[in-house]
Amino acid sequence: MDKDTKFALLVVGVPLLGVGYCAFILAVMLLSPDARSHPIITATIFVLAPSIISGSIWLWSSFQAKNKARLGL
Repeated sequence: MDKDTKFALLVVGVPLLGVGYCAFILAVMLLSPDARSHPIITATIFVLAPSIISGSIWLWSSFQAKNKARLGL
């Protein structure tokens, strides 16, 4: 897979993942009575989950790049 293909997947895939995540949130809010009765807790979970996942991916890739630079690769 070349750079252009990866970039195209990123440009098309990230918005589609966002739309899918929003649809998932709406489905949970519509179908789950517990989510409707505790909206602040539900919203906190739905806000923190992608933040924690993206932050951990960012830190992990930064850690790997630092190790490669230290090893001279």
